[in-house]
Amino acid sequence: MDIRKVKKLIEMMEESDIGEIEIKEGEDSVRISRGGGLPNPKLPEHKPIDDRLESSADMPSVGDPLVGHVVGAPMVGTFYRAASPSSPPFVAAGDEVKKGDTLCIIESMKMMNYIKAEQAGKIEAILVVNEEPVEFDQPLFTIS
Repeated sequence: MDIRKVKKLIEMMEESDIGEIEIKEGEDSVRISRGGGLPNPKLPEHKPIDDRLESSADMPSVGDPLVGHVVGAPMVGTFYRAASPSSPPFVAAGDEVKKGDTLCIIESMKMMNYIKAEQAGKIEAILVVNEEPVEFDQPLFTIS
């Protein structure tokens, strides 16, 4: 594989929230992983739905209008509130966040993608249940 292609992949990774990428070209393959000090999350084990929600009162119903800045899913995948089953959630309803703080992880195609706050504010609502699939542009959080 051409080293220029590898350098271009590294540059593209640095400009995105992608944590790891693997490319195969014929018999050649390369895997690039971001070290960045963030833990490499393991896939959480399955939990009963009651353990996944902070409170069902925190989850808006389908017809509720969303107030504040809506953070949407940038990709299709599985939503995780924490880096591992034994880790605390990145954020909870009522938490203050700064721009760039990690809100959650979306696992897509076996890659863990850290989703960051696009603005500072207070987490008003978490709109997705832990370990559930999300669609592209699906609302995940509201921040006021």
